[in-house]
Amino acid sequence: MVSETIPCECSIAEEAEEGISEALERTVAALVQSLTAEEVSPKPKIRTQNPRIIFRGNIQEVNRFFYKRGWGDGLALIPPTEGAVAEMLTGTDLPPEHIVGTLLPRLGKATVEKIAINAVMAGALPVHMPVLLACMEALFDPAARASAFAVSTGSWSPFWIINGPIRNQIYVNGSSGALSPGNIANAAIGRAMGLIVKNIGGMRKAIEDMGTLGNPGKYSMVLGENEENSPWEPLHVEEGFAPEDSTVSLMYPNCYAQHHPTYGTEDRDIISNLLYSLPATTLGALCFLLPPVHARRLAQKGWTKEKIRNYIAEFAQAPAYKHPAHYDSGKALARHKTVPTDALEPIRLIADPSNIRIVVAGGPGTFIGILTGGFSSRRVIKRIQFPGNWDKLVARYRNLTPTYELY
Repeated sequence: MVSETIPCECSIAEEAEEGISEALERTVAALVQSLTAEEVSPKPKIRTQNPRIIFRGNIQEVNRFFYKRGWGDGLALIPPTEGAVAEMLTGTDLPPEHIVGTLLPRLGKATVEKIAINAVMAGALPVHMPVLLACMEALFDPAARASAFAVSTGSWSPFWIINGPIRNQIYVNGSSGALSPGNIANAAIGRAMGLIVKNIGGMRKAIEDMGTLGNPGKYSMVLGENEENSPWEPLHVEEGFAPEDSTVSLMYPNCYAQHHPTYGTEDRDIISNLLYSLPATTLGALCFLLPPVHARRLAQKGWTKEKIRNYIAEFAQAPAYKHPAHYDSGKALARHKTVPTDALEPIRLIADPSNIRIVVAGGPGTFIGILTGGFSSRRVIKRIQFPGNWDKLVARYRNLTPTYELY
């Protein structure tokens, strides 16, 4: 391995040239030096223990053992015992050895059993397995660009949106506090996917995942659309699925913000809040999370999702000098085709209205969620497939819900 010293995304020519020269010299030196005896004839690794038994101990000892080997995410793990993994596998009809796909960057083979192991560690339930398998399918879709986002310095977080009847069957929260801790489905599905891409794909912090600041959303960013309180058709129906289908959608934002309705709660006020909350550097995918009260008000005034998208794309603008395209920054310029010669002339922030997603989520209240980031304009959405024992599986875990003491 030859490291380099150029600051990431450096635009200073002198620093780049100096770093390139140094790296080339070290690369040439590494290429021409003789191989070591171990490199010429590497010794095979011989297992001396049962590969099915990694460690014995109490839960605290297991967690410390796993943590020291980099298999966790900093939180306590559920030990993936043979019995726990077998129970998780009841959530699919696929055989344990079935390879769902190969995960970059380390080309890890994602077998059904390995997915189940990480799901157990995350605290997931067997009823979550169909969702996890659909999430895996989304990761393997080239349009998701998952391998690029996962290792980028931009700290992109996978954001999973669940639609259809499965939301209520496994209690995916889409109402009050949908993105807060407290629901097994929301927390464990996202956390399991984080462990899967790390332990199977090899996306490890500061080794392959080079996020500059990191992102708390990587622990888990999962919600269900609040379809019952939406005046519009849900996301999966927009994408051509039937209402009775269950789906999972994927996008990779690196910023999430909540905005108070500063301008008021009339339809024009709500739209203004969406417009003026966007940063000047908004590029690519964009998702608005509208609480039901705002969605209903907009619908009453004749706003459809398509009308909102078109309006935002047309009027979300910034002076050219604030926009990356003004500086001829590669893809930004290509997306916007032309750049005004006058630095004060407005330029659109969003080139394509189809990059905007509108999801009704949350409970009573007026705060709006905005997720920005992601350069893929193609939507990624997958149908969730169910095992033959699905109804019995749902019935088995139906009563696993929190009961709070009320006033």
